Amino acid sequence: MREPTIFELSSPGRTGVTFPTSDVPAYALPDASLLRAELPLPELAEVDVVRHYMHLSRYNYSVDEGFYPLGSCTMKYNPKINEDTCRLPGFVFSHPLQPIETVQGNLALLFEMQEWLKEISGFNEVTLQPAAGAHGEFCGVLMMRAYHKARGDAKRIKMLIPDAAHGTNPASAGMLGMEVVTIPSDAHGNVDLVALKAACDDTVVGMMLTNPNTLGLFDQNIVEVVRLVRDCGGLMYGDGANLNALLGIVRPGDLGFDVMHFNLHKTFAVPHGGGGPGSGPVGVSERLAEFLPSPLIGIVEEAEEDTPPLYGYITPKQTIGRMKAFHGHFGAIVRSYTYIAMHGPQGLKDVSQYAVLNANYLMARLKTYYKVPFDRICMHEFVMEGRFEGTDIRALDISKRLMDYKFHPPTNYFPLIVHEALMIEPTETENKQTLDAFVDALVSIANEAHTNPDIIKTAPHDTPFGRMDEVKAARELVLCCWLPENLED
Repeated sequence: MREPTIFELSSPGRTGVTFPTSDVPAYALPDASLLRAELPLPELAEVDVVRHYMHLSRYNYSVDEGFYPLGSCTMKYNPKINEDTCRLPGFVFSHPLQPIETVQGNLALLFEMQEWLKEISGFNEVTLQPAAGAHGEFCGVLMMRAYHKARGDAKRIKMLIPDAAHGTNPASAGMLGMEVVTIPSDAHGNVDLVALKAACDDTVVGMMLTNPNTLGLFDQNIVEVVRLVRDCGGLMYGDGANLNALLGIVRPGDLGFDVMHFNLHKTFAVPHGGGGPGSGPVGVSERLAEFLPSPLIGIVEEAEEDTPPLYGYITPKQTIGRMKAFHGHFGAIVRSYTYIAMHGPQGLKDVSQYAVLNANYLMARLKTYYKVPFDRICMHEFVMEGRFEGTDIRALDISKRLMDYKFHPPTNYFPLIVHEALMIEPTETENKQTLDAFVDALVSIANEAHTNPDIIKTAPHDTPFGRMDEVKAARELVLCCWLPENLED
């Protein structure tokens, strides 16, 4: 049965809003035609509105409600203190167009965030502008192209990308007209060094590499990979989506990467999903620093005996220009600043160690029941196959059935090099009881695959809606479910 819309719940005369007395003089509109005689807005009491939207919210699933093991996405619990700090009046009621003297606290936070990310990653400089990971990727590839152009090296057109890469990697390179060359993985889940050697020549812009990769594996040959790319004049791009495995343990800049985007909304606990808010700062090595987008936040007047430093804006010498209005997603940056400040160096290292421990615990318990194609110690996530010999059960069926056990499904069918892939990332925020319950559910589904496969093929059964035709839903969008008759024109 279809839920009534907010318009259908409306009842004439009800009101849920009381406007305060205006503190400015009232003026008539200069053009009376701008006013409509009747505007059919819904009329409801506050309690009706709250109950309606609370009821609808229960159809959804969130990390506050339960385990959200989306591989490669790091859907960790978001501490509520992050929400408190980003709502402090000094942050909420400031504006980026104010004179810099009036927003020194905001600029100081941004400057310190740049410094912290530099220390965490091992890079020389950081920009906070990009609005998301893919936006940060695009920014990084722009700088790689600008670096080669500045050297008069226009023949470099090839971007090397492993077959286990995130889909945004080839998209970012392709948007700038680069030729994407796919490098296969070897039998151990590393970059195939033979294929890489064959691809490295004087037309290579660089390589975009996620490490740990999307199989959840740290590349055992990373030093040699970096050397090969560097020796042919290329640059190394690091996809920072999996940084949650490395905090306080390995710094990508120390491994030889020239540029990397951070996902603040993944690694540093900013809520994400549904299109935002994201944040994708980018760190660079010394040779790319002068190509960073402008402006950076810097100290424009040094501190004196009784005066703190003055923070302001700095333009790199060969900047690629501005990537976003103002200084990026400020609210997301404040949340991540809080998260980093509360953890400190040892706490961030604990984050990665517990994330790696949780993933290896799950893999060790599940590999008896599910095939793990690369059976070696993983990092913060791992990939297993969602299929069983002698059955027609697929990864999608397993994920749908997991919903009956009150768990969000893991990532399906990615990376593409694993058949019927189920990509599982527990993060550091889940305890052993939750992990054990998740294992029990997957073991139960594995048994059902042989004893009662129909219950899996027809799942989910205990959700507000059953199995959807996802192709039809994507191709035949319904963006508005109700419209007042007199507004149809």
